[in-house]
This record gives sequence, C-alpha cells and structure tokens, in this order.
Amino acid sequence: MSIQHGFLLTRQARDISGQTQIELWLKTENGPVQLIINGEKSVFFISQEDTLLCQTLVRSLQINAEIKAVPLTSFGGIKLAACYCHTIKQAQQLSQELKQRDILVLEDDIRLTDRYLMERFIQGGLEFTGIPEQKRGYTKFHHTQCRKCDYTPQLKVVSLDIECSEKGILYSVGLDSSMDSRVIMIGPHQKSETQIEWVENERQLLAAMIRWFEQFDPDVIIGWNVIDFDFRVLHKRAQWHKLKLNIGRAKQNCFFRTSSNTQQAFVSIPGRVVMDGIDTLKTATFHFRSWSLESVSQELLGEGKKIHNVHDRMDEINQMFLKDKPSLAKYNLQDCVLVNKIFSQTHLLEFAIERSKLTGVELDRVGGSVAAFTNLYLPQLHRAGYAAPNLHSENWFASPGGYVMDSIPNLYDSVLVLDFKSLYPSIIRSFLIDPMGLIEGLKLEVGKDEHQAVEGFRGAQFHRSKHFLPAMIEDLWAARDQAKSNSEDVFSQAIKIIMNSFYGVLGSSGCRFFDTRLASSITMRGHEIMKQTKQLIEQQGYQVIYGDTDSTFVALNGQFSQMQADKIGLELVDCINDWWAKHLKEKYNLTSILEIEYETHYKKFLMPTIRGQETGSKKRYAGLIGDGESEKIVFKGLESARTDWTRLSQRFQRQLYSMIFHEQDPSDFVRKFVEQTLAGEFDSEMVYQKRLRRRLHEYQKNIPPQVKAARLADEINSQLGRPLQYQNKGRIEYVITINGPEPLEYLKSSIDYQHYIDKQLKPVAEAILPFVGINFTSLYEPQLGLF
Repeated sequence: MSIQHGFLLTRQARDISGQTQIELWLKTENGPVQLIINGEKSVFFISQEDTLLCQTLVRSLQINAEIKAVPLTSFGGIKLAACYCHTIKQAQQLSQELKQRDILVLEDDIRLTDRYLMERFIQGGLEFTGIPEQKRGYTKFHHTQCRKCDYTPQLKVVSLDIECSEKGILYSVGLDSSMDSRVIMIGPHQKSETQIEWVENERQLLAAMIRWFEQFDPDVIIGWNVIDFDFRVLHKRAQWHKLKLNIGRAKQNCFFRTSSNTQQAFVSIPGRVVMDGIDTLKTATFHFRSWSLESVSQELLGEGKKIHNVHDRMDEINQMFLKDKPSLAKYNLQDCVLVNKIFSQTHLLEFAIERSKLTGVELDRVGGSVAAFTNLYLPQLHRAGYAAPNLHSENWFASPGGYVMDSIPNLYDSVLVLDFKSLYPSIIRSFLIDPMGLIEGLKLEVGKDEHQAVEGFRGAQFHRSKHFLPAMIEDLWAARDQAKSNSEDVFSQAIKIIMNSFYGVLGSSGCRFFDTRLASSITMRGHEIMKQTKQLIEQQGYQVIYGDTDSTFVALNGQFSQMQADKIGLELVDCINDWWAKHLKEKYNLTSILEIEYETHYKKFLMPTIRGQETGSKKRYAGLIGDGESEKIVFKGLESARTDWTRLSQRFQRQLYSMIFHEQDPSDFVRKFVEQTLAGEFDSEMVYQKRLRRRLHEYQKNIPPQVKAARLADEINSQLGRPLQYQNKGRIEYVITINGPEPLEYLKSSIDYQHYIDKQLKPVAEAILPFVGINFTSLYEPQLGLF
C-alpha cells in the first residue's frame, strides 16, 4: 500500500454495529479522500482503587468495556486505570453513572476523533495508507493507518449567499467560485448579464443547489453570517419541503443545530468546511467599526453593496424579485464576490490553514485557543505519566490582570514607547512556567532539592527540567522569527495569536489546566518586571509617565529630533536588557528571554486626565509620530478610536489635536466648528451606532438611548407590517433629537444640537485645551447667541 498525503477537512465519529467508526475527509493532490477507521475505543480514566466498583457497574449495565491499570497518575497523585469502551454511547453512559456515584472520572470529555488525531500529533496534514475503493468523485480508504506530516493544500472555495423574503422564502442562491459563478433563481427564463440558472419553484432551487455542489465539489464554503442566516434558512426550507439537504461529499446530509443556551448556530457538512467571514476575521484579530458586509467591504476594498438601508433593501429585493429578476441576480452575486474579495484581501483561508497546521484545530473553529492548547499539551502530558485534570469552572480564584500604572497627565514633547517583546510568553520561557512543571515543582523537598525549583507566586514553584510549555513557546517563537524573515505575514500572525493565547488559556476557568498559581506567576511577575524597569529608566534621568501590561512611556523632558530620540531609545533598551539578563542569572540561575524593544517616538504626546478629574487616565492617549507625508496622529482609547462616538466628535478631535500638536492656536477653529454644527453643516455625522447587548424586553431600568431608539424603530416596523429588527440584540444607528433618541431609518424630529455640543464636542475639547490654557466654554458660549 503506497503512502499518500492529505489535509484534514472534516472529522466525525459514530457508533456502527457495536463499534466506533471515525470518518476523516481529506483534500489530496488526487482529489477528495474519505478515510474510514474502525474499532478505535473511547477511553477515560478512573482511580485504580475504583476498578472493582467500575467492573461491577459495567456488568450491571451490560456495557462492552475493558478496565486496566495504566502508568498514569492524576495531578493529585492518584494512580489511574483506563476504561476502554467499544462505543461512544457506552463510554458516555458509563462515565455519567460513575460521576453520579462521586467517582473520579478524568478526560471523558475528550472527543474520540480529537484524541485519535492529537495522540498521533496530527495537525492539519497527515500521511495515510489503506485499501482504496474508487467512488464517484472521491476515493474511500478502508483499514486506514495515519500519522502526521507537513502538507499544505490548494483548496477549492465557493462563496454562497441567499436572497429571500421577510419570512425566509427563498428567491435565489448565489454561488461564486473560480470553477463556476452563477445565481440559481426562481422564475421564467430572462436575458441577463449574470449567469442565471432558472428554476420553477423553491424545491427545484434547493435541488439545483444540491446538484451544483455535486458537480463542482468545493472544499470550503464561505459567506457573511453564512451559518446563522443562510444555512439556517436553507435548512428550514429543506425541512419544509421534506428534502434532504445532502450537499456533503458522498451525498451525505448537511447537519444544522443551534445551542439551547445561546441560540448560536452550528453547521456540519461531511467533506466540506464552512467558514463565516465575520467569525474568521474576529479569530484573526481584525477589528471594524461595524461588521456589516457593506461596512467591512468599504473599509477593506473601497467598494460595497448597492442597497444599504435594511428596510429599503428588503423592499427593493421584493420589488426586484417581482419585476426585475436579473437585477436581483446581479445584486445576489455581488455579495458573493465581495466575500471572496475580503477573504483574498485578508488571506483568511491561508490564516486558517496555518493555524490548523500549528495546533490541529479545525479550519472552521471559531476562537479555539483552549482546544489548541489541549491538542498540543495533552499528548506530551500522557507520555510524561499524567492524565489531565477536569474543568472546574466554579469556585476559581481570579489572577491579577496586566500591570497598569497611574499616568501623569500633561501635554509632552518627545515621549518614547518601550515594549517588552511578547512579555507573557517570554516570562513563561524565562521562569519555566508550566502546568506539569508546577505539579513536579511542588513535589520538591525543602532543604533537599529546592535547587531544582524556580519560585513563582501564590505558593507556586516550578521544576527546572520537567516541563513542556517553555519549549512549545520556544518552537513557536523560532517559527515566527523565520516567518517574519521570509515576509510570511499570515503565518507570523497565526503564530503570534497562538503564542499570546497561552497565558489567556492558563488564566481561564474554561481550560482544564487552569490554576491561579500558574496565571498569577505570569501576571505578577509582569508587574514586578514593569515596576523594576520603571526604576531603571528613572535612574537614567528620564520620567516614566505611564505603563500598561508590556509598554512603558518615557518622557525625555525636552524636544528631541528623531535621530536624538532614536539614540536615547536604543541606549535605554541595551541598559534594561543587560540588567535583566544579569539579574535572572545571579538571583535565579536562569537564562533571560526578556527583551524590551524601542517602539515609537512621539514628537508630541497627550496623556489626558480622567474626565472631570485631575487624576491621569489609563489606556487613553494620543500622540504625533513621523515626519512629512508619513506624519500621523495615533489615538488610543479616545473618541477617534472608538466606534461608539459619532463621526462629528472624531472629525473635531482629529483637527483640534493636529492644530495643538503643531503649536497652532485653535480658538478660531473651535468657534467656527461650533457655529457650523449649530448651522446643520455636519448633520450626517451626528449618527450614533451602538450594539444592543441584550434582548429588548430585558432592559427594565435605566433605559439607554439606543434601546429607546430600537423600541421606537420596532414599533414603527410593526405598524408598517415589516419584520422586527431589534428584539434579539443587534446594532442600531440613531440620532438625538429635541424629542429624544430616534432611529436613523425613521428620523422625524429636529436634531438636538446642544446635546452634541455638550456630549460630543465639549468632552473632546476639555481633554486637551486646558493644557494650552484655553477654556472651551468661553469659546463656544458666544456662538450660541448667533442661533
């Protein structure tokens, strides 16, 4: 049997005829492949002392299981036995019965497919052997053996988008890929610039879509809110027609479900990956003012949809379906094209592939940092003789957050920013922080072998040689350095996200390895490092005006050129790094991985006060960097950087700060801006855009303006017979009028300009004007008399 290589697309396990069957779908150079692996046993662990009781339970429940001692212990030192069950259902039944009797059960929540893959260190790519059986459109392999390999696939992608009525009755399905681009639409044949496949009714539309998937056979389906909207509608309409939505490979059904707690939707299609554009962008740490397709495509591509208002859009779609179907097809396909362009522009698919190759998580996994850590850590832990602990989400003791020092508010010349490079990962590496290392470190006897221990915080101590996490991060770090040197930005970003997530995982009660001693030994060490670094800088005669997690802001106490500032910054970096290297060697006999870098020189820098107080603010500042055409103002935490402030405040802030940073008198500008605001010249920039974080009926006291606007909007929607838009969370745009907040789509009253002066312009002005001796109120009040 020849060895072949492939990349994992989907995975699932099921019980068939009294044993388990794992089904893996791969993308290979020879097309799609289905691997069938029979007879893998579900396993979990119990105490060896409970073996007889468990065997009695197995017999009474008539479960096909084997229990035998294994060379593993729990983190508490309990010797363990493994329970091997022939089916997934029996393993779940047995573990539940044991837990109901308060018997320790470990790792029963590890899915069979995940365990099969992680124990073989399979991460995305794998090589396999087996007996092939040629099927229509794919190859099926029996008696399969798999192991890890490095393989990068070329995936076939289709962007899918549906158009439907308010009630979810389908009009059309758009499909855009390099293989074929078309719209399947209900209606009689008409001429069109767009390729349209005409069908007579909704059932035929669904059948045509199923045929399309069988013919063109994509590996990946992408879209915008594609799971929660498009597949939710497709699933409902297929159910209504009693039609199997068998768009999976080997004509397998598409499975759709929603979480009973959150109503979050999930879709599973054997052999095909479904990736939502919004979720994947968030996983890759992108941020946008709004997550609508229109907003993101405008920001990324400079183009967007042709219909923007949600109600006009629905009305126009209905009218186009009745009177101008070719225009609706063009609009439908445009959405598909935009999503394809966004994925291409942001390299989202490449990002997902690299993340899967690094961690073994599924291509379509949202978030997944806990799963990534478990995939990488658990197999190594087993080989060191331990089973993993269970989740303990309740009664956990929170660890301190990142260090944030009190700021010294002022308008400064020449401020440097020094950043520790990947501070938390470098603390983990330098101080050998590790879940198993903590357990092994605590075993060390005082006075006998404490030289093997590295002291942590809150009673922690870590073993110098028995650990995995420092080496895991070292490998990722080296891979990222290589990726950066090769200009592989997507790979570098994927590694950065994974590496930085490891602290978050250890500090999260949602991770089985959570221990406050682990997280505290990272964050409290970070506090210690930041405070000591502040002292080192001030010993050189400079002023530390602020510090946040891994960044230190240094005022040079004078105006310096870029060249002078660069020289000082590099000297400080050398001094600090040398000190930490010597300190860790002398005090702990450790090699320091801590590395501070000179990041930025702000020619002008504002550290504001907390609004209405004299105390310095935190996580809020602005500064001027660069020269000539590269010059720009950076805003952090201020109105210009926040999506819940209007464009009016942001325009005012950018212009006002630019004048002050360039030492120009802003008085005339402020007066004129207030005058123009009152004259209605900026009305289009007075729109608030805020998220509704709860269902409308859940707001009972202290009703915020966005809720008032949303309730008014849905009252009008109800009167007009339109769908209610805001009952179940969402985002709303509204304006403050003389009659209170009103939704933008139903704006009737005059704008309350005084509100915008008091709540949008005044806070912006009062953050910076006092530092140049100007009072905003004295500037704007005379303007009010003009209106």
